[in-house]
This record gives sequence, C-alpha cells and structure tokens, in this order.
Amino acid sequence: MTENISVRPVSNSRQRKLFIKLPWSIYQDDPAWVPPLRLERRLHFSSLNPFFKHGQWRAWLAYSNDRPVGRISAQIDALHRQQYGPDTGHFGLLEGEHEPAIFKALMHTAESWLLEQQARRISGPFNFSINQECGLLVDGFETPPVFMMPHHRPWYGQCLEAQGYLPAKDLFAYRVKVDFERPAVMRRLITRYGRRVRLRTLRRRDMKNEMALLRELFNEAWAENWGFVPFTQAEFAELGTSLRLLVPDDYVQIAELDGQAVAFIVALPNVNEVLPELDGRLFPFGLFKLLRHIKGGRIKTGRVPLMGVRRQYQNRPLGMAMIYLLVDAVRRALWERGIREVELSWVLEDNSGTIKIMDSIGSTAYKRYRLYEKSL
Repeated sequence: MTENISVRPVSNSRQRKLFIKLPWSIYQDDPAWVPPLRLERRLHFSSLNPFFKHGQWRAWLAYSNDRPVGRISAQIDALHRQQYGPDTGHFGLLEGEHEPAIFKALMHTAESWLLEQQARRISGPFNFSINQECGLLVDGFETPPVFMMPHHRPWYGQCLEAQGYLPAKDLFAYRVKVDFERPAVMRRLITRYGRRVRLRTLRRRDMKNEMALLRELFNEAWAENWGFVPFTQAEFAELGTSLRLLVPDDYVQIAELDGQAVAFIVALPNVNEVLPELDGRLFPFGLFKLLRHIKGGRIKTGRVPLMGVRRQYQNRPLGMAMIYLLVDAVRRALWERGIREVELSWVLEDNSGTIKIMDSIGSTAYKRYRLYEKSL
C-alpha cells in the first residue's frame, strides 16, 4: 500500500460524500464506534456552520489504488490567532487505516497548506475548534463515546507521534452514577451556603436572552483555561437549537447570587445510545425513533458538557458550593427521566479544582483524549 498512496483535495459534493462516508469502513469491525448522522455531518461541513464566520478550512482524502483509506482537515481560526498569535493552525477530522504511510501523507499535506497560511505552530485534532469535538482518544477504546465526543482507533496516536507530534494537553472524561451518595464536603458546603444561592431552570420562552446569558457565563468561567477560544453569538445560538430539541428545561440549571447569575450546568441525554440503530440516517424513520427514545425515557446515560462559575468565585468555598448545588439539582432531573449514569467531559488534566469535585462524588476517569502539537 505504501507506494500507491495519493492525497487529493475534497473540492466537490461527490468527494465530500466520500469524506463523510469514510469512517464506516475504518470502524466496520469496531463495536464501540457510533456512526454519526450523515445530515448533521453535511451541515457541519456546510456554510451554515458558524465556525466558518471566523475560520477557513481545507480537506483531503488519501487513496490507495483509488480506494479512500484516510482523511484529514486543516483549518485557520481567526479567533484563535487573536488569542494566541498569528502563526497558529490546526488539523482535525483525522481518520486512517492501520498504515503509517497514510498518516505521513495526510499530515504532510495538511502541514503544507498551513505553512502557506503562515502557520508555524500546528495543534489538534480539532473538528473544527476547541468548542466542538476535539482531542484524540488514547485510552478507553473499549467503550462507546457519548454524544458529541470523538472515538478513534488505537494506532492513531502512534502514527501522529511518528510524524513528530508531541502531547500538548490531555483531557479526561469522567463517569458517575446519578444516585451517588453525597460526600461530607458536599453536604457541609450546601448547608453553609445553600440559603444564599437561588437555583432556577432554563426559561425557554426567553431563549435568546438565556443563550446570551449562558454564553457570557461560559466565556468568563473558561477564559483562563488552556486553549480557550470564546464562543461566538452564532455558535451559541446553534447550541440553543440543540437544547430546544434535546433537553427539558431542568437539564439546564443556573445559580443566582443576590439576583445575579453566577454559575450554570447543562446536561444532555446521550443520544449515541440510539444512533447505532439509525446507521447515520434520520429519514424516513430515524428521526421518529430518536425522538421516541428521548421523550420516552429509554436513554439511560447522559453527558454534562458545560459547567462553570464566574471567575471571582472560582477556587473559593462559595464557588464549590454552587457547583455542588447545580450538580445535585441536575442529577435529580436526570434521574426522574430514567438517566442512571452521566459522563462529565471534558476536563483538563491540570484542572485541579474540577478534578477534586469529580473525585469527591465518586466519579471515575475512564477515557483520556490527547491534543497534539508540532512546530513547523
């Protein structure tokens, strides 16, 4: 295979279909893989994706004797460059058969394009940004990914490192039983500060303002995290569309202190439980089946993708109390609808405050994702 690999740009609708379809062959014998919705993937790669208001990208397919065997994207994010310098670039959407030469050819192609865009520091994988799917799975291959988290083959990391990529940061996914016993520290902080904090759920009738508030809270809470890029208004509006469809109001909990919103948490049902039945197709019956499972309480796992507290309360007992209050409230809402286990993801490897909370409630870090970097 090594001598017959060619890399070609994705430049028309037929090639884009092949780009979307490729994972079905890569993971055909992997029982943990969850096929994505093809319609969602088409939208993700279309001009409707709000990332493209501040980012540009290119995509390529690797072929062996005209058979697609790998893929990659490269992208430039103007918002990332504003934060971290004008020489940054990213790769993502990486897939490939178990052949190092495929990864060598793909990475070389992506790097060449990024060099043309004046990038000298490349990192990834990002699909397309840190606020979307990101990271390469390096531990936890035996279990399926939850909703909006990636899954990869075990050889990807080795092939990347063979091309000179070094670990930049690890991200953990934690899982915990919804009916965990409240630890002593949680009970103590809630007793001490609970009367000062008012919790409320999502106000669906005022969705525009609610999404603006959640975006403000997230961007402030995460501003000092590694790799942070602020959510734009358009990106958070897209998230709001998903929330309308997938979550009851009490899956979103907001903590207020003296009338000001200061912390929040968002939970989602893990629709990946249903997606294998659909095999990527919403029509003609997939959408009905998906909504039936969500509304009927047949989904037993969930995910907490967003949680944060304003910076002035971080690393303080009051801030920790607010997080415990939010976690306690959202887990009751999840339990009432049949959710029995939740993944909290992702958590930076050096986020000691969040890791301390995860450990206290008995959660387990069961998956590890890695972001890589290289100087060009």
